[in-house]
Amino acid sequence: MKKCIIHIKDEINVKLEGLDVVLRRTLEKKLKFFQPHAYHTPAYKLGRWDGCVSFCSIGGATYLNLLDRLLTDIVDDGYAIEIKDDRTPHEFVFPEVTEDFHKDKVWPVGHERAGTPILLRDYQVTAVQEFVKNPQCLQELSTGAGKTLMTATMSKLVEPYGRSIVIVPNKDLVRQTVLDYENLGLDVGVYFGDKKEIGKTHTICTWQSLNSMEKRFKEGLSELSLEEFGQGMIAVIVDEVHQAKADVLQKLLSGAFANVPIRWGLTGTIPKEEYEAVGIFATLGAVVNTLAASDLQEQGVLANCDVNVVQLADDVEYKTYQEELSYLTTNQKRINYLANMFAKISESGNTLILVDRVKCGEMIAEAIPGSVFVSGATKSTDRKDEYDEIKTSSNKIIIATYGVAAVGINIPRIFNLVMVESGKSFTRVIQSIGRGIRKAHDKDSVQIWDITSNAKFAKKHLTVRKKYYADAKYPYTINKIKWK
Repeated sequence: MKKCIIHIKDEINVKLEGLDVVLRRTLEKKLKFFQPHAYHTPAYKLGRWDGCVSFCSIGGATYLNLLDRLLTDIVDDGYAIEIKDDRTPHEFVFPEVTEDFHKDKVWPVGHERAGTPILLRDYQVTAVQEFVKNPQCLQELSTGAGKTLMTATMSKLVEPYGRSIVIVPNKDLVRQTVLDYENLGLDVGVYFGDKKEIGKTHTICTWQSLNSMEKRFKEGLSELSLEEFGQGMIAVIVDEVHQAKADVLQKLLSGAFANVPIRWGLTGTIPKEEYEAVGIFATLGAVVNTLAASDLQEQGVLANCDVNVVQLADDVEYKTYQEELSYLTTNQKRINYLANMFAKISESGNTLILVDRVKCGEMIAEAIPGSVFVSGATKSTDRKDEYDEIKTSSNKIIIATYGVAAVGINIPRIFNLVMVESGKSFTRVIQSIGRGIRKAHDKDSVQIWDITSNAKFAKKHLTVRKKYYADAKYPYTINKIKWK
């Protein structure tokens, strides 16, 4: 009888040994997925690449979490299974987590609940308990659920066994996450940009900084490798999973961090594209719990929202989406019209305007006196200063690119959230709305403004967004405007 050796190399990587080439090709095709962005790559356009990636190589290399998808084919082909497991066994015993798990700590001065005990909400307790039961898993938890407090709780739980590393998508989230860790009295450091604190029990970093660390080590520009950085690490926690580039995250978790036994992921939005969802599952595990924004709105944790779709009549037609988008976001007369609209909207409270292009943001800022534009080029400390002003301001207008403000930023006192041509990305749309639905002491509802056009591509993208709104239970209305 034919024999297949399933060689489990570490917590994530598997090698299928002893299979004939025909079956290996079948398995490679079974875990092969098309990447939509391939349409825009020269290799695909020239026919040099089919636009697909596979999570199983023809050589038999695959992922432990994906074995279930392949075993039936292997057994049906007449192979007997033998397991070779090189993993180091671990046994974790964690204390019970209750709402008063941090009862000896109080919220600091400046926090909206300053001076009161740091308590976990019931759904946060449930989420942490699910993580404890599943050392490798993912949870889809809505924006505003308090993921950083949950993350800090999980890091505290693993302390008796070793270090934890928390990977977040940007510098702003590093600083935001560190605050919760410090509030709980945890030994925490950061690793990003010019600030590199080594030797802490818990380290908050960006996936970009880890990728850079490895590149610099290989180029001889740094003495610190990812392997050395990860010494003593027992847990890797990935916050806002969907924001990390799939290939970089996959490389990190299946490479230098492949032997880390505890791997937890949190995200507000599981990607709709199958290859992205499979990649996250392969490196982190299955989704074991979901908490939707609508659930938290019903509980009164998040602000209610109404989506106001404003569809401008634009008598234009372009062959490509990029040409159309360029007109919609940089035509001076159109920008002036939108700027007047945004100024009126802001009379009802602080307003955050999200744009796709820097030029668009600059033009709107120039057209609205007193407004502020922040982008990736703006220092993160300056961005934080602008966000902090919202705590006391009444009619502040911040214009920001989706890249710097659509994910993870905690700015509760936003009364109007404006999305200018947000496209059809599920993650971008839902995460952007997440910036607005956080509650504040003087806010229990928010107005979402979806600014779009009746032009060809914009119209198609709006159709997609309307489905997102319906699925998320966000009520919406459409107002068609002849603006010329």
